Amino acid sequence: MMNYKKIYLKKGKDESLKRFHPWVFSGAIQHTEGDIAEGETVRVINSNGEFIAIGHYQIGSIAVRVLSFEDIEIDFDFWLSRLQEALNMRISIGVADNPDNNTFRLVHGEGDHLPGLVIDCYGKTAVLQAHSVGMHVCRHIISKALLQVMGSRIENIYYKSETTLPFKADLSQENGFIHGESADNIAIENGLKFHVDWLKGQKTGFFVDQRENRALLEKYARGRSVLNMFCYTGGFSFYAMRGGAALVHSVDSSAKAIELTNANVEMNFPGDKRHQAFCDDAFKYLDAADGKYDLIILDPPAFAKHRAALHNALKGYTRLNVKAFERIKPGGIMFTFSCSQVVTKDNFRNAVFTAAAISGRRVRILHQLHQPADHPINIYHPEGEYLKGLVLYVE
Repeated sequence: MMNYKKIYLKKGKDESLKRFHPWVFSGAIQHTEGDIAEGETVRVINSNGEFIAIGHYQIGSIAVRVLSFEDIEIDFDFWLSRLQEALNMRISIGVADNPDNNTFRLVHGEGDHLPGLVIDCYGKTAVLQAHSVGMHVCRHIISKALLQVMGSRIENIYYKSETTLPFKADLSQENGFIHGESADNIAIENGLKFHVDWLKGQKTGFFVDQRENRALLEKYARGRSVLNMFCYTGGFSFYAMRGGAALVHSVDSSAKAIELTNANVEMNFPGDKRHQAFCDDAFKYLDAADGKYDLIILDPPAFAKHRAALHNALKGYTRLNVKAFERIKPGGIMFTFSCSQVVTKDNFRNAVFTAAAISGRRVRILHQLHQPADHPINIYHPEGEYLKGLVLYVE
């Protein structure tokens, strides 16, 4: 067993760890054994001197992200075992090894007992993203284990952590291929093709977490006039087109996003005149869109990245939904989402309820949506439930 440095907790501060919550907060620490570097693997000891957990140390409010509640070595076999478990689960739920769908999340941080690590698969390329210094330090051994577990399923590993690592750690991280190299950035989701911008795109290049919600939208699209607001790569747009929408308008404030949306729609529906894309501010566009649409998708970027921004975020969600409620045709359907982790399901539902009341429209909930099964929530870590959505019928 490697001689990992130890972190000692204050009396009573091991309660959440006994319930398998995977974080140790800095305020729970009594003292540390010597100087500990960011990203170092440490053993967590309670006030009685008993081992509690092993994990990655980082400066910040979350001081340790727990890798195991057993006193084991964090070696190549550990990474191999965790990645194999993650793949087995994706095979068992039918998202991996599916010829109609080569796009899925293989590792979802705490949901796969690997806090700070995200791995998304796009065809033969896996995009690896570190959200903690510890995962950044371990990126090469993780990549080696990933290649062994995935076998012929992947040929390339792209590391994309420039914007997700804590800037105070001063790692001077640059994105790039750790293994292989590929210019082929076309992936397949439920039989539809799309370009993945893992070089400059948001997250790992595509919003894998909306796959099931896009498929649901497809069922509601027939004959409708669709507005896909905050369209990014146009995922909801090309599903709506396959579902038989009469017209689809995609809107985003980013010119790059509009370019990607147009390329993705053209790849699936070449020359189809039903689609138009507009580079515009969401609120300004909605102001001018009175009565044009009977299916509106609101999938904005996270309005709140941390708890201090929660109040303003909820005001933002309310304001956005008011505009959509006021402008959607009678008998219209709205898909509305929040991807802010600090916004709870109740917070979001209350914001949308308030918006409906302000607009004076009669509104019914058809579906309550969440992240898909390849973005699992660790039952001991409810904070992992970040994606919330409602499908609404507006009279």
